[in-house]
Amino acid sequence: MKKIKQVLLPLLFLLAPLSMVNAQAKVAHIEVQKLISEMPEVIAAQKELKKLEESYTVEMENTYKEFQTKAQTYAADAANQTEITNQARQKELEGMQKNIQEFQQTVSQELQKKSVDMMQPLIDKAKAAIDKVATSLGYDYVLDSSAGGSVIIAKGKDIMADVKKELGF
Repeated sequence: MKKIKQVLLPLLFLLAPLSMVNAQAKVAHIEVQKLISEMPEVIAAQKELKKLEESYTVEMENTYKEFQTKAQTYAADAANQTEITNQARQKELEGMQKNIQEFQQTVSQELQKKSVDMMQPLIDKAKAAIDKVATSLGYDYVLDSSAGGSVIIAKGKDIMADVKKELGF
């Protein structure tokens, strides 16, 4: 019995560190923001959003020019009009200005909603690809190494190329 203890005890001390090595988690990192910004679908969505924003900008500029033209016309003709007409015109201009501000807010909200609607499925697609690649490579954790991310040292494997391959670009 004493001989068994003498053999097993040193053996236990030799095997214990190996089991701890196997218990350590495998960690990789990826710049999620960079991945998403380079996805072809994201680039196409951003172009579509930019076109939509430009069309709204043209519409707002035209409305504002119309407002300015009316304001200048009314200001130049104010001396020839009655007080009641000038007050009615002032109220009309105030209404137009209010409509312009409401339109700007509506456009801003609509663009933001459209952006979320277009981008969320693409973000989910990227995260699914990251998960699939990490699982296939045997990583337990994948940290976001984007600027402001939670990685201090990124010496682990960068799986950006593998995820891009999974996404097809």
